[in-house]
Amino acid sequence: MTGLDPGSPEYPAACAGLSRTVTELDAHLIDCRACPRLVAWREEVATVKRPGFRDWEYWARPVPGFGPADAPVLLVGLAPAANGGNRTGRMFTGDPSGDLLFATLHELGVASQPTSIDRGDGLELCGVRITAAVHCAPPDNRPTTAERDRCRTWLARELELLDPGPVAVGVLGGFAWQALLPVLAATGWRLPAPRPTFGHGMEVILTQPLSGRQLRVFGSYHPSRRNISTRIVTPAMLREVLRRVLVAGGVVSE
Repeated sequence: MTGLDPGSPEYPAACAGLSRTVTELDAHLIDCRACPRLVAWREEVATVKRPGFRDWEYWARPVPGFGPADAPVLLVGLAPAANGGNRTGRMFTGDPSGDLLFATLHELGVASQPTSIDRGDGLELCGVRITAAVHCAPPDNRPTTAERDRCRTWLARELELLDPGPVAVGVLGGFAWQALLPVLAATGWRLPAPRPTFGHGMEVILTQPLSGRQLRVFGSYHPSRRNISTRIVTPAMLREVLRRVLVAGGVVSE
């Protein structure tokens, strides 16, 4: 689309900068091959496949954000799951984390249905957009620092293109928290000093000095299978943080 090599390390920054809408950004993003380790892993998973998904044609590409571009609430996760978003092509879709997340969003009144199975299942979000710090499934759910930083340009540009922009952000997990805060600082938001550390239920209010806008950022433990099974986070704990985020964004009432 742009004449740039999708496998070049410069592709994310160059194509993110060329994008003028969220739709354009997503179109550039899904062609990205800038991280060789992530490309090899996502394609290997799509070839080997989990036994229960033998009949699936895996997406096996970077997974774009999901939800309206004018949403006042943004949820930010770590990365697509190898046999979840990497299979279905939609954030938090097809894995236990997504099962709980979308069921909770439906219960709170912002998802049109309680399940998210694949890109064509008719699910719609109201007032909420979901994205991630890293858009390709990483081995062992652990992107490298270089992969995180290279992918960061997509997230930064997404934040710039969302119109009129989120007023509340829910961050799912410590990795996403650490990835997001530098992006917010680089896009004009003033962070408290010292930089706030991640914690479940944490809330930070950021300001934009030039515009006077405020952004409320909330932390939640990631609803991974491991965190749920060990009760690091429970469905009730996740629901309460998501409710606070949605109230802060004006999407639901108290």
